[in-house]
Amino acid sequence: MKKNLLGISLITMGILYGMLSVIVFFICLLCDIEISLVIFISIIIFIIQFLVSPILTDISMKWFYKASFDAEIPEYLKNEITKMCTNHKMNYPKIGVIMDGAPNAFTYGLTKNNARIVITRGLLELLNEKEVVGVIAHEIGHAVHYDMIFMCVAQLVPLVLYYVYNVFADNADNDDDKLAIVGLIAYIFYIISQYVILWLSRTREYYADEFAILETKDPNSFAEALVKIGYGLTASSSKNAKLSVSKPNTLGIFDAKTSKSLIVSSYNNGGVSKENIKNAMKWEKWNIWAKYYEFFSTHPLISKRLEAISNRSKEFNQEPYIVFDEKRPESYIDDFFYELFLICSGTIIFILFIVLFYLYTQTDNILYINLCIFLPFIFFLIELFKYNRSHKNNNYKNYKISDLLSIVKVSSVTSIPCIIEGEVIGKGDPGCIFDEDFVIKDDTGIIFIDYKRVISFMNMVDGLTKTKSLFGKKVKIKGWYRRNPVPYIEIYEMEVEGCKNKRFYSSLINKIILTIFIIISLLFIICFI
Repeated sequence: MKKNLLGISLITMGILYGMLSVIVFFICLLCDIEISLVIFISIIIFIIQFLVSPILTDISMKWFYKASFDAEIPEYLKNEITKMCTNHKMNYPKIGVIMDGAPNAFTYGLTKNNARIVITRGLLELLNEKEVVGVIAHEIGHAVHYDMIFMCVAQLVPLVLYYVYNVFADNADNDDDKLAIVGLIAYIFYIISQYVILWLSRTREYYADEFAILETKDPNSFAEALVKIGYGLTASSSKNAKLSVSKPNTLGIFDAKTSKSLIVSSYNNGGVSKENIKNAMKWEKWNIWAKYYEFFSTHPLISKRLEAISNRSKEFNQEPYIVFDEKRPESYIDDFFYELFLICSGTIIFILFIVLFYLYTQTDNILYINLCIFLPFIFFLIELFKYNRSHKNNNYKNYKISDLLSIVKVSSVTSIPCIIEGEVIGKGDPGCIFDEDFVIKDDTGIIFIDYKRVISFMNMVDGLTKTKSLFGKKVKIKGWYRRNPVPYIEIYEMEVEGCKNKRFYSSLINKIILTIFIIISLLFIICFI
């Protein structure tokens, strides 16, 4: 396993540094510019970043997430960590605990011998012992495989390429196109290198999963942990021990951008309902947006990880955890391209405006400038339509969280008006003092709630002063369920036990602003023509 990972990593590094070598070669061949200073500065920045990032992250964890690095964790977990560290000749990691009910875990550090592993209280409360050990094994796998070092070294390439691009873009002039060509090539390689690094990160996640399987010899428990954390499933009947705390760039089990709360399911005889898991997997398996978001993610889709783990179950005398055998009832490609058009419409109209204006300057044909005048009106009209599609103000229905996750035709553009009830258990970004978003739990699971005020600054103020006061309270949320790829609900109205109903007007204000711009652009057309 480690040999395969090393081979993949070295080949990927060869590709990345090969692109960097091509740029250096072109610079030496075409340009009489001293680039060594740029590369030297980039390497120095990289080294400083590499050395100080764990210290800065420690400070961030303590100040902004209130993480405690002297928390008492359960004895079984200490023993398992000690055993894994002994087997792989690494120091016992520094364990941090965030007192938040949303389950999460991640690791950071320089090497395997100074790794930090941070977990939330919710991880111990919502997962059983075997599942917790599997999650921690995954994080230790990152340290054992030296993922922190490999990813840092890989990220040096786009850093240098972007510096090269900036230097040549700033120095290019009309008399010498060579600088502009090198700058353009550097920028193209910079973009490509970003996606190569994302692919490398996703690959290393599979190997961290495999490490957890081999260490625990219990792939099904680890798969169940992934469902609970990544798909947002909760165990309402959990009896796991709670933490006691005295004096009170990361690699997580999920992408930081998508590690809020995903699907939710119910329990069946002490285990996760396979039917509900399959229902939740449908969006990732059938909706093209899932593949689109994965391409930009540091982590593979949860459904792919579950299937990879399930393929290993028989090696440990277990039945496959999940076999997705559902038949897709229809094609969703038309919805994807329609929604993609709505998202890209602003860029399309901007390009069309540039083309028409250029044609006007070349031909003096008034038709082109008249068409340009119509474009702002079309743009704002499409934006209003798109906004109404993502903020439908009719047909609100009561849902359980697990019901929402079975819906396939939902995206960042297409919303489902919904009403759900549950208890606030933590923040959307677990423990973050500035985060105004939160996570709620009903009797089927947990989901991320997007809290939006009209004035963005007030979101941070509420995160500092109000959000934590909601913990443990029953709430009723009316809003819009969307997925991108995180399933979440944007609040329209919120009812908190013992408090007055609260309505959020940001969606209404945005619609009013778009309507005003439509009227202004229409009046401009009338006046000009």
